[in-house]
Amino acid sequence: MKKLLILNGPNLNLLGQREPEIYGKESFEEYLENLRNRYFGIGLDYFQSNVEGELVNTLQEAEVDEAIEGVVLNAGAYSHTSIAIADAILAMHKPVVLVHISNIYAREIERRTDLLLGAADGCITGLGLYGYDLALRYLMSKMQ
Repeated sequence: MKKLLILNGPNLNLLGQREPEIYGKESFEEYLENLRNRYFGIGLDYFQSNVEGELVNTLQEAEVDEAIEGVVLNAGAYSHTSIAIADAILAMHKPVVLVHISNIYAREIERRTDLLLGAADGCITGLGLYGYDLALRYLMSKMQ
C-alpha cells in the first residue's frame, strides 16, 4: 500500500488543550482518525516529536522508505528556527507540503518567517486542521 507521512513538531501533541482559540479544540489524534476514515485507500503514517533531531531523522527515513510517497509537515516553532529541518527537506526527492494551523503572517513577528518554505513544495497556512486535508489531497494528486 502506498503511504503518506504526517509529521508534527513541538507542542502539536497538545492540540485541543493549548490555546484552543488559535489551534482549535480537537486533538490531532481525533482529527487523524477522521483523515484515516476519509482516505482509507492510502496508508497515513503519523509521527510527532518535540525534538528537532527526531524530526530530521524521520524525514531522512521517509526519503528511503519506498512505500512513502510524500510528507505533510507541520514543524511547529521549528519552522521559524531550523536550518537542519530545511536541509533535510532539500535532501529529499519526495514532495513535502508544509502546514501551519494558524495564519503565521497575522501573528507575532517572530512567527512570520518560515525557514522551511524555500525547501518545500508548498505551504498551507491559517486554515486550521483542514490544512492537513488539503496537503494530503495535493500529495495524492502527485501519486497518480
